[in-house]
Amino acid sequence: MTGTITLYHPVHAPDGQPVYTDGGPLASYADEGWVDDPAKIGVNRRGENHSHEVARRHLEYMSGEIPGIAPGYGKGVGPRCAIWNTVATDRSEPGRDGFTLESPRSGGRYFISGTAAALVQNRDERLKARLTTWLVDQRRLGNRCPEVTSGSIEDASRYRDLTVGQRVDRLLRFIAGQTPGIGTAYSLTNQKTTCAAMAWSESTHMKEVRFLLDYIRKRGWLEEDAAARHGYVLTIDGHARLADLDGRDTGSSRAFVAMWFDPTMDDAWEQGIKRGIEDSGYEPVRIDEAEFNDRIDDEIIAEIRRSRFLVADFTQDGDRARGGVYYEAGFALGLDLPVIFTCRQDVIDGGLLHFDTRQYNHIGWTTPEELRRRLADRIAATFGDGPSEEG
Repeated sequence: MTGTITLYHPVHAPDGQPVYTDGGPLASYADEGWVDDPAKIGVNRRGENHSHEVARRHLEYMSGEIPGIAPGYGKGVGPRCAIWNTVATDRSEPGRDGFTLESPRSGGRYFISGTAAALVQNRDERLKARLTTWLVDQRRLGNRCPEVTSGSIEDASRYRDLTVGQRVDRLLRFIAGQTPGIGTAYSLTNQKTTCAAMAWSESTHMKEVRFLLDYIRKRGWLEEDAAARHGYVLTIDGHARLADLDGRDTGSSRAFVAMWFDPTMDDAWEQGIKRGIEDSGYEPVRIDEAEFNDRIDDEIIAEIRRSRFLVADFTQDGDRARGGVYYEAGFALGLDLPVIFTCRQDVIDGGLLHFDTRQYNHIGWTTPEELRRRLADRIAATFGDGPSEEG
């Protein structure tokens, strides 16, 4: 066979559009779902069979991953992800120093300053993977377009890599989000979802995703779907695993609040946090107002597990951080429970937030009324109306 074939590269094709090449067709392209017609694949114009390794190297050549070959070589040229140098969509607004990009490989939309874009190009792939994890988590917390600065890159250099177990659980959670119906198949042949799988699992290459998928399948949490190419179905055991990870009733109407218990915060609680949560149809729970007989740390853990999400306000007195708030927010994140971060604006402006939470998108507030409104908006955007929402 001679002539041009159509390749659907799952990482580098822009928004599912084909990348074209007149090079020799490679047998493994069909196996990977990267060709439009598997029946045409098998032998190149010289009658030579090609191995999977050759297929991989050819795709690397086309995507610019081989040193010395410019990214975008061939007909897929366009805007590039500032982090991964893969195909992206430019959403930038004029007059701002930086770029707003829609990048499947980075998990969605983000803004990056010009300085940060220059800095990140020379950093290693593990840092880029950690930075991508931060972007994914920011969006999960309701920040639809997180901003990457030079400080974000410096912070990412100090993050720890996710453990393999964490990466497995995140990939499983991502797949569940892609299969809204029980028994629905998830397929790795779709370019956007393949890139997102890499982003969610802090992977630097698709072979890492496949390694994690193989482990998930062997645990019985996924099973292959014979009706779909590279398709997987979340099993009952997989759904049970996610329920175990949550450690809570996902239909809960309760929202746990961690904050500084001080008279100066009474209005922020009564007129801000409490009212904002109630406006959204959820029940605010603050541990000093709950009745309990056990030790306070046991009750905190129990209340967090019973909650739908946690609101953590990091307002503090001078440079005295509220250790309990950090502990409770960290415990919730360990359960993969969503946490909404808030803090009085003067504390943020004073640079008093601890490194561990600076990476998250805080709702900065100056008045209880502003806190109430912004918190209600964030809850609505992230979770929708709660079960007690009137009307």
